[in-house]
Amino acid sequence: MELTTVADDEAVVHDGLEVHRYPDLEPDTPYERHGFHFRTLARPPGELLCRFATVNDVHFGEVEAGLIEGMELGPTFSSEPGDDPYPDVMNRGAIAEMLAVELAAVVVKGDLTSQGTIEEYDRFRSFYEPAFGDRLHVVRGNHDSYHGATFASNAPFSVDLPGVVIAVIDTARHERANGHIGAETLTWLRDLAAGLAGQGDDRPILIMGHHHAWNPESNERPDNYFGITPDDSEALIDVVAAHDNLRGYFAGHTHRNRVRRFGLTRDVPWVEVASVKEFPGAWAEYRVYETAILQIMHRIASPECMDWTEKTRQMYAGMYFEYSIGELADRCFTIATR
Repeated sequence: MELTTVADDEAVVHDGLEVHRYPDLEPDTPYERHGFHFRTLARPPGELLCRFATVNDVHFGEVEAGLIEGMELGPTFSSEPGDDPYPDVMNRGAIAEMLAVELAAVVVKGDLTSQGTIEEYDRFRSFYEPAFGDRLHVVRGNHDSYHGATFASNAPFSVDLPGVVIAVIDTARHERANGHIGAETLTWLRDLAAGLAGQGDDRPILIMGHHHAWNPESNERPDNYFGITPDDSEALIDVVAAHDNLRGYFAGHTHRNRVRRFGLTRDVPWVEVASVKEFPGAWAEYRVYETAILQIMHRIASPECMDWTEKTRQMYAGMYFEYSIGELADRCFTIATR
């Protein structure tokens, strides 16, 4: 049993395939449900200006979950013969839940496909474009670029919303699994931050890309780092440190929920959100208030999605649950905007 989600007005407990929802809670208030003691998130002062959502690691075309080259730990899982492919099932569930919320935008942060084929990308588009239309914003990940494909590579671009600007950057590398950020992207990001500030626009900017950043406080600096290379991570961190309106970086790629904060960037969160395609089967909602933003992770709760994610929590010799779910504070938290 897990206390999966705590927002300013609701909490969700998962008990195997059963989902217990507790709506209409009061903000910043202690509660006890199913033996869990928790406090709802404080509701930021001011008006709710908009909501938007993100997903990542949707992996259309994948047929076996739990495979990582060089890590044959098992178990792995595939859809049963005659069943819909599990990426279709999980993305259908995520889309249905997001459609139930009045969202100003949906950002898909990479790994749209499994093998980077046009057929897989078209399958992705057939699910997401009819659902969200011009509210949909997409950037590629390493699964999309590794085999040389160039679709969804038009970042950097910004998405202007009430109370917030989303800066979407492309961290994918041609035929490489790890990430980078080019000098042109860093210049674009500096210009965006300085331009808004110079115009007296006090909206916070949230940066979104596929790969996560390397920790500049780490004692190790591997050239083959799984996320954004150390040099490029440091360059991005320096840009964020120099501009007070850059208020967070949000990635996928690791298939886990995690928040880190680095000394140079003070209270700015460096966030990773778990994948759609397997346990926990996640999408993230952002509630934009005048004075702060709430991130609220939702675990996709339709019966067919729960059946799949309960199986895949056992991946990697049973270690995947602890790795991917993270702490409650990695899933649901407040993003300071000033």
